[in-house]
Amino acid sequence: MFAIVAAILFAIALIFALAGFALGPLDVITFISAGLLCLALHLAGIGAGTRTWRRTRV
Repeated sequence: MFAIVAAILFAIALIFALAGFALGPLDVITFISAGLLCLALHLAGIGAGTRTWRRTRV
């Protein structure tokens, strides 16, 4: 899920960079930083929708 959000944020950053505008405090660097944060969360396994650990019975 976070990978999709990161891709959308990178696309918005690319459009802003090509158009050359910013929305107040929301500029290209803000969207790139948010995209990198979402990508890092995705690679860490957060928001995957499934549990990566299981409790086993002894």
